[in-house]
Amino acid sequence: MIFANSASRRVLFSLAVFGTALGLVGLGFLNTAAERFAQADDRDLEPKEHTKDSLASVKEKIADKKAVLVDVRDLVEWNAGHVQGAILLPWRDLQDKLTEAQVKEKLPKEKIIYTHCAVGYRSLRAAKILKKYGYEVRALKPGYDELVKAGFTSEKKASLEK
Repeated sequence: MIFANSASRRVLFSLAVFGTALGLVGLGFLNTAAERFAQADDRDLEPKEHTKDSLASVKEKIADKKAVLVDVRDLVEWNAGHVQGAILLPWRDLQDKLTEAQVKEKLPKEKIIYTHCAVGYRSLRAAKILKKYGYEVRALKPGYDELVKAGFTSEKKASLEK
């Protein structure tokens, strides 16, 4: 390309510099996203299957204060109903937002952690992340509805409407 005046060359140079800067910002964003994906990618972590502990055994360990139940469903699901005494730790937050230190503030290290969700998928994924943080964690296949049917006490967030 041949440019007739220096103003045209300055514009072209400015566009090239600006484009390079945008490219570097873009690469930084991609690297950050890749790093987040690598942190959240739990496919190679243990446990690879749900616990074989019976719900009666889980309930007994929780009653004896040897274990805690962690609900990894979303807040909307939790508000619709949750097991009394469970700790809310949404899988999405665990995967994307919470640091290991923040998780350690919420969960006791000395107890068995039972994770549950609606059907078992998020429970297993959350268990893998918690295992990486050093917890003795067991993912439950039965979801919230099955827990309630098995005798776990359900509670719902109080309605704001009266």
